[in-house]
Amino acid sequence: MKQLQIDIVSDVSCPWCIIGYQSLQQALANLSKDLSANITWHPFELNPSMPPQGQEISEHLGQKYGINRAQIEENREAIKQRGVSVGYEFGNRGGGRIYNTFDAHRLLHWAKQENKQTALKLALFDLYFQESGDPSDHQQLLKVATNVGLDTQTAKHILSTDTYAADVRKEQQHFQGLGISSVPAVIVNNKHLISGGQPTDVFENALRKISQEQTA
Repeated sequence: MKQLQIDIVSDVSCPWCIIGYQSLQQALANLSKDLSANITWHPFELNPSMPPQGQEISEHLGQKYGINRAQIEENREAIKQRGVSVGYEFGNRGGGRIYNTFDAHRLLHWAKQENKQTALKLALFDLYFQESGDPSDHQQLLKVATNVGLDTQTAKHILSTDTYAADVRKEQQHFQGLGISSVPAVIVNNKHLISGGQPTDVFENALRKISQEQTA
């Protein structure tokens, strides 16, 4: 069986990132007889300058993308339906807020060392998209970390200091230097880039082709 290295650059407040991951998982399941994958997550901040209190999401989207409320609702419904199609239920987020996610990325960097990175990443997606939680709030982050089996005291120490801040910034700069400016960015075997929350068949075809290339 062939083993692929898959690196995913993403943010926990990016709906297309969880949609893309779900599609990727379906593709891997369809190809499970022939290949497996080792997945590593890497940090990307959609809103690195977001203030601590966050911003109302419709206001934020309108300012950032120049779209009106009707377009925002249309996009939200399209995302919701795409989520359903890949087995992910977005919560009833008619409003809500967008937050800074840097501290969540610091915990994810640590979680990789504890072999719980994907578990934490998925729990953070759920916190934000299904529970309308705040991924910048330390108490909420501590609860999520504890729930996936990470040590509470270590998590508390990381959040109360600048532990892993330099590491996260270095990783962000590395991928920005590679030209990645939007997420999700799925990098296979350090050379093949699949951008965006693609459908399952797009991932499946790409992974099969890469796998065949690996053989050749």
